[in-house]
Amino acid sequence: MADDSRPLSELVAQGWEILNYRSSHDPSGVVVENFLLRKQKTHRILSVRPKMLGKGFVTKEIDL
Repeated sequence: MADDSRPLSELVAQGWEILNYRSSHDPSGVVVENFLLRKQKTHRILSVRPKMLGKGFVTKEIDL
């Protein structure tokens, strides 16, 4: 996603509800924030971490 993108805000605006939040460190020591989202009966995990080089974030969406 683009550097100016706000993936969590965009998903909430689309009707996704935040059920849970967790932060942890990956093996390289970078903080990774995970959000469990729900929309109707569909669940999704949004994983957000800062880029290793440069500004912005790396996001990954996983449908459950």
